[in-house]
This record gives sequence, structure tokens and C-alpha cells, in this order.
Amino acid sequence: MKEVLLIFLAYLIGSIPTSIWVSRSFFGIDIREYGSGNAGATNTFRVLGSRWGTFVMCADVLKGVVATSLYILVPYYLHDETERTNFMVGLGLAAVAGHIFPIWAEFRGGKGVATLFGMIIAIQPLAAICCVAVFLLVLYLTRFVSLSSILASLAFAVFILYIFDAHETLYRGFAIAVALLVVLTHQKNISRLIRGNENKVPILRYRDRRRQRRQTTTDK
Repeated sequence: MKEVLLIFLAYLIGSIPTSIWVSRSFFGIDIREYGSGNAGATNTFRVLGSRWGTFVMCADVLKGVVATSLYILVPYYLHDETERTNFMVGLGLAAVAGHIFPIWAEFRGGKGVATLFGMIIAIQPLAAICCVAVFLLVLYLTRFVSLSSILASLAFAVFILYIFDAHETLYRGFAIAVALLVVLTHQKNISRLIRGNENKVPILRYRDRRRQRRQTTTDK
């Protein structure tokens, strides 16, 4: 019974609509009515800028970490690694579901990538660091958060299944489900990437300007 209550609490934590509260409190708008219409960190970067986008992203990651760490409230899971990992997966998925379908925001949330990443930090910190490396490399090269998220999620499945060789069946299934979930929730982004009209986040502008200046000089 306690596990059920904790999973519900994890869902409520995941339901905290950070980007919506920020956009309404400081800008008088609903973030879901602008940009991609999503209540996530990526759309916050796009609509409200890098400062608030970073804040929302960190808050959404923290939701995943806190919700997944609720297992510490049940002493049994402190001594059984397999059962602990399985329970953490359940808690984390509840938080991700809360982010995607938030009870506090008419069940219209974001795509859950940042909260999912927080869940991974809580369960497997080293795998999380590897995923961050993939995400940042792709973001630096392309400035597409959607593409960075997709490739990082696919890399996570590879890390868990082959590099770290996790033994828990539920955790291995979770790694595969993560990759599928991120790809499925980014169908529109994938379509825009293919068409060449996906929006880039407003970072690394100085790098782009230097490239443009060098290109202009070369053309002359």
C-alpha cells in the first residue's frame, strides 16, 4: 500500500508544470499557446529565452530525481538492489507520466525528456553523464534540442544494454522503452527535421556569427 501511495506522490511531483507557472507568473502568457505548443524546457528556451529555459530544464530534471528517490522512504528497498531498481523505475515512470499529463495543468504537459533524465540520474548516474555528453555534443553541432534528445535516448539504450550490461530485466526493458517513448513523442520534430524547418534554440549565436563572417570573407 505504501508503494502505491509513493508512486502516486511521484506522479504529483512530476505534474508540477514548471514552464506553465513561469510563463504565467512572469510573462502573463501560457507557454502552450506559443512556439511548438509544448509545456517543456525546449519550448521555454524557444519562447522565453535561454535563462528561463535553463531554469525550467533544471527544475524538470529535479522533479525526476526527487520522485525516483522516494524509494528511501521504504527501508526494504535499501537492502535489495534488484527490487530497489525496479521500484525506482516505477517511481520515475510515474513522474514522467505526470510531466506529460499533469493533473495541475489540464493534463497537457511536455514531452518528459528532462524529467526522464532526472530519473536516469537517480538510477544510474554514470549512464546519465554519458547521455549528457551525447546530448551536448549533438546540441553543439546542430542546436536542435529535439535531435539531441532523440540521439541521447537511443544512446541510453545502448549504454544500458551493452556498455553497462544491466542485469535487471525491468531496467533493460525500461531502457528500450525510453528510446521508443522519446522517438514517439518527437514525431512532429522528426518531420520538421526531415523538412528542414525545425527551430534551433537561441544558443551559440556568437559561434554562428563568426562562421557567417568567415563565410562572407571567403566569398569576397
